[in-house]
Amino acid sequence: MDDRIEELREKREEALLGGGEDRIQSQHDKGKMTARERIDYFLDEDTFEEFDQFRTHRTHKFGMEERQQYGDGVVTGYGEVNGRTVFVFAHDFTVFGGSLGEVFAEKITKVMDKAVEVGAPVVGLNDSAGARIQEGVASLGGFGEIFRRNTEASGVVPQI
Repeated sequence: MDDRIEELREKREEALLGGGEDRIQSQHDKGKMTARERIDYFLDEDTFEEFDQFRTHRTHKFGMEERQQYGDGVVTGYGEVNGRTVFVFAHDFTVFGGSLGEVFAEKITKVMDKAVEVGAPVVGLNDSAGARIQEGVASLGGFGEIFRRNTEASGVVPQI
């Protein structure tokens, strides 16, 4: 049991680093915060609860099967702003340039669906290279799913 707990702890530490320390430093060198830093700055202290921290892409083309990184380029979950529940997603530029792929889109649409379900605002903190071209049509379909939810949530919950 202790081995599995330690394995989970190590997995979490790896996930928290996104694309790794070098890419985090690159963000800082450009005067940019990482996705997690932006979320921490935005939300009330110690209120963030993350969804799907260990999800990875399903792509097996262009050498992507050897480039698995936890979170798939987006950090998603909920927390509080001034004591009010807010759902949030932040593109993680340290992982694939924050580019949108199929799993990335699934994580965002889950957050949007939960926000509508409970009547809470949803906030997106974008820092992205655009579509993950290695995934082809699947990434473009992800944009469609996000935009569909934008229209469905319009007038129902605040979206920023």
